[in-house]
Amino acid sequence: MTRTATESTAPCPPEDTVHVLDVTHVDGDVYAVEVRGHRLLVDQPEEAGGTDTAPTPVELFAASLATCVAFYAGRYLHRHGLDRAGLRVRTEFTMAADRPARVTSVRVILSAPPGLPEKRRAALLAMASHCTVHNTLHRPPEIGIELEPQEHLRS
Repeated sequence: MTRTATESTAPCPPEDTVHVLDVTHVDGDVYAVEVRGHRLLVDQPEEAGGTDTAPTPVELFAASLATCVAFYAGRYLHRHGLDRAGLRVRTEFTMAADRPARVTSVRVILSAPPGLPEKRRAALLAMASHCTVHNTLHRPPEIGIELEPQEHLRS
């Protein structure tokens, strides 16, 4: 049986469940992401022509991995009655020097809370290493980018 981090016995949602995010232009290089009633902004650093008012999309990509690792680690600790206070995740990434523009390496450093028993360290790392974002990077999804028809934009 497949298990999720939110409920150890709950099955994963059906494969055909579609999750929707909408991105709209705000100003300059700033874009707003709307997801389930939440709003995030992205921008570019000043040296890249932006105003540096928000993280870049690539930084959010790295943050997505880091927060997913933290979530899974936190759920593991909670499930075993261990304190999550002091749990930290740091992520470092490097960009390619050539084309196409892409992330070439990501390093995720999980800092366990103080007092984590030695016998729990390997299991914590194993659980955190199988978060949804990490699994997705190992088995990338099909990605299709398409241009919406003009008649749809007029309505």
